[in-house]
This record gives sequence, C-alpha cells and structure tokens, in this order.
Amino acid sequence: MSSKEKILRAAIVLFAQKGYSGLSMRQLALAVDLSVAAIYHHFPDKNALYLDAVRFSFSDKEQVFDQIWNSDFTAKEKLHSFIRSLIDVMLNDRDFHRLMQREILEADPERMQLLAQGVFNSQFCLLMQLMTELAPEQDAHLLATSAIGLAKYYIEYQPLLKNLPGWKSEHEIPEFIATHVTTLLLNSFQA
Repeated sequence: MSSKEKILRAAIVLFAQKGYSGLSMRQLALAVDLSVAAIYHHFPDKNALYLDAVRFSFSDKEQVFDQIWNSDFTAKEKLHSFIRSLIDVMLNDRDFHRLMQREILEADPERMQLLAQGVFNSQFCLLMQLMTELAPEQDAHLLATSAIGLAKYYIEYQPLLKNLPGWKSEHEIPEFIATHVTTLLLNSFQA
C-alpha cells in the first residue's frame, strides 16, 4: 500500500471519529507514522485531504451504483437495486456512514458544497433521471432525496425502532427494508 493510500485509509476513519474540525494534521501524521510534511507532500491542505479521503472511500460504492445504472434492469428494478445497495453501504461501511452523519450534522457550507459537487453529484443526477423516468410529473429532486432518506432512516434508527411497538425481526433484513421502501415510493408515484 502506498503512503498516499495509507493516509487516505486512516483519514476516513479519523474524520469519522473526530469530525473535520476535530482532526489535526498532526494527529493524522501520528496515526500513519509519517511527518506532517509527508502528508502535505500528497495533499496541499486539509480540504484536499478530506475530499480525496471521501472520494477514495466512495469509489468502490460508486462502482456498485454504476453497475445498477448500466444494467438492463427495468426502472423499477434499478430503483430497488439502488435502495438495496444504499442500505448495504450504510451497514457495511460504518466509518463512511458515520462520517456522512457527522458532516450533515455539522453542515459546514463549504464542505457540503465540496461533497455535493466533488463526490455525490453524478450519482444523484443518475438517481434523478431514474425518478424522472418513473414519475415524470413529480419533482425528481424530492423523489431522489426521499429514496435516500427513507433508506437511511430505517438503518440509522434501527436501535430505537427495535424497542417500539410492532417491531418484527424482518424489519432489520436489508432485502425486506429495500422492498418496503421501493414499494412506498412506487405507490407514491401513482398517487
């Protein structure tokens, strides 16, 4: 593994744990056993490091989503596959998920813009195109954000939901959740 990759892997974990503001370049240097100067050799500043770390972490996930967009699936199948993949990402990469939660809570305008434009824009546009295909008369942006929001809700609130009336063990099965969210969305298209 190259020193750059080593830095990126450590950065995503530390940004997830400490947040952007809580992580210093010195702390990162100690974690990867390099000098601060060595980190600055690869990244001109903390913003560049942050954005590259998020891109690096998202790249494998983006490949999964790209397979869905490039598949021969019907639009409904693509929606279900996207939601299922999004759920899997949140369950299987806790550091990435935690980092995104932390960033949304901090809501720093500059970093939100960096994330939106530098990491998530193309995938979100593809999701909006799918929503336009499925429900041309509805607001594609709101539908896309609803799909993401519904999937995130069931994963993020799982510890609480387990303790509320009506909870069933299948409510934590990714395929069950994906089918439920897809059905909710598809039914809303017809309303």
